[in-house]
Order: sequence, then structure tokens, then C-alpha cells
Amino acid sequence: MMKLRILIFTSVMIPWILSSAVKGEYMEARKPTNLMVSDLDYETPQESNTDPRAAPNTKATIKRIDLTGNLIAEIEDGAFSKLPNLEELSLAENRLTKIPALPTKLVSFNANFNKLTTQGVKATAFKKLVRLEYLYLGNNELTAVPRLPESLHTVHLQNNKIAKITDETFCKGNTSYYLRTNLDEVRLDGNPIKLSRHPNSFICLYTLPIGQYN
Repeated sequence: MMKLRILIFTSVMIPWILSSAVKGEYMEARKPTNLMVSDLDYETPQESNTDPRAAPNTKATIKRIDLTGNLIAEIEDGAFSKLPNLEELSLAENRLTKIPALPTKLVSFNANFNKLTTQGVKATAFKKLVRLEYLYLGNNELTAVPRLPESLHTVHLQNNKIAKITDETFCKGNTSYYLRTNLDEVRLDGNPIKLSRHPNSFICLYTLPIGQYN
């Protein structure tokens, strides 16, 4: 049954999505489908008399993909490997328990309202994303904060199960001279952590995180 679902997604939905994106840089699929997304290695639909060598490389030009609200339960690590220019990716409102390998040029990643666990989000999941500015991981089941790239401006971790942070979660605990100048919005509200118990965890930030202090 799972192989059949993958076949339907890759042979029917993906070509349909691509056909609407050939002239643009944006792909959107919001048809609720309980599927596992496999490798997105597919061909752009072409007319029978079109020379394949002259066809545009749609995958290389796509900069934004929105898969919000599709009930996707799993995405293989290689699913986005052939989308080198992808900058915005939304996987919100699905059923993911882990994050796949992400394109290195991402600027915005949204995985709000999933079932992500700390085991499914490696500590180094975002390490190579040196351009990432907006990270949304709210309303999941995370118990720890993953390692955050220096480029981040906004990180949302609200409504998870985070109960502990350290002096190195956001800052560098071994120095008081370090300032995280880019990061100006952190949401930790709705977690079972009292931020007032960790005053040294935010000394490098210009603004205090949103969350419970009392």
C-alpha cells in the first residue's frame, strides 16, 4: 500500500505540481494526502515534439515549495537534493516525526504543527544552513533546542516539550563578549521551562525570549 501511495504521488501529483510551476519559481500542493514523499527525481512534462535537451530545468529554478496541510508522514533524505536553489520550504501541518536533509540555500523553513521529536531532529540538522533566517518548529514534540545557525533572525519553538536549556543553547557559555546580533525573536512560550531559572542563557541576545518567567 505504501509503495502504491508513493507511486501515485510521484507519477500523478508531482508532474501536476511541476506543470503549474514551469513558468515560475513557486510550487504549492495543498491537497490532503497521507503519503511518504520519496526522491523528487522526476521529469518536467513536455510536449511530444519538444527536444528534451532544450527543455527548461524546472527543478533548478524552483525557489519556494509549500506542502502545508498534506498529512505527509515521512520525507526521505534525498527528496530535495536536486533543488539547489530552494530558499523557502513549508512542511507545516503534516505528520512528520523527523526532518529530512535540507537544501543548503534555505532562507526560511516552516515545520510548525507536526509531530517532530528530538530524536527526529538531529542536533546538527541546521548546521550547514548558513543562509537560514527564519525557522519555525512550533507545536511539535521537541524536548531540546537543536543547534541554531548564526544567520537566524527568528526561531519559533513554542508549544513543545522543552524543559531545559543551557548557556550554550543560544549563546557561548565560555565568553561574555559574544553577541548574537542577528537573532531578534525567540519563542519558547507553551513549554514546561521557566526561563527565569536560566538567566545566563540569554546574555548574548538583544531581546529576551517570549516564554514563561514566573
